[in-house]
Amino acid sequence: MTRVLVVDDEPQIVRALVINLKARKYEVDSAADGATALQLAADRHPDVVVLDLGLPDLDGVDVIKGLRGWTRVPILVLSARHSSDEKVQALDAGADDYVTKPFGMDELLARLRAAVRRAEPAADGAGEDAAVVDVGDFTVDLAAKKVHRGDRDVRLTPTEWHLLEVLVHNTGRLVSQKQLLQEVWGPSYGTETNYLRVYMAQLRRKLEVDPSHPKHFITEPGMGYRFER
Repeated sequence: MTRVLVVDDEPQIVRALVINLKARKYEVDSAADGATALQLAADRHPDVVVLDLGLPDLDGVDVIKGLRGWTRVPILVLSARHSSDEKVQALDAGADDYVTKPFGMDELLARLRAAVRRAEPAADGAGEDAAVVDVGDFTVDLAAKKVHRGDRDVRLTPTEWHLLEVLVHNTGRLVSQKQLLQEVWGPSYGTETNYLRVYMAQLRRKLEVDPSHPKHFITEPGMGYRFER
């Protein structure tokens, strides 16, 4: 069974999550503060963590950093904070996804299932960094650094390729604007979001069936981008 660690100091939210998760056959542990959460994570080794940022003892970002010091467990942040800067800070610290309170239970559970799936090794052992990623509309050959769409190669600039490569390596995960800028353009970049808009538009134009309604290169406004297969 999949084990979930719920970290939140609001009893009604914890109760609702525990009831809904147990009804779907998850095993659930809960913590009302950061110190307890870190101890439970070390003791119980959850498969996914649902973490509120506003905890009474530690900031949620510090909890993320504490977890990332030793584990790659998926972390789904749950918070009433609406600031894009705070969301990006959590993602840069190592969170995998972000849901803002108030939230719909169905959306939260769907994102939790997706986080668990992404963390599971592929059946063939290839893992998420398989050399060839086939999304149906096009194929990305990471080893050869080539993209095929239909029966032809798609010509990408080095910057377009690097951006695509980072997104594909993080398939299904929200990658923050700052992370993309620093990985593609360098550590001195972090605020030039217009670069991302331009290059994402180019990737969509070259690879999406309908660039105006993308299904592979998804924008999370003010936060970052997500590549979906």
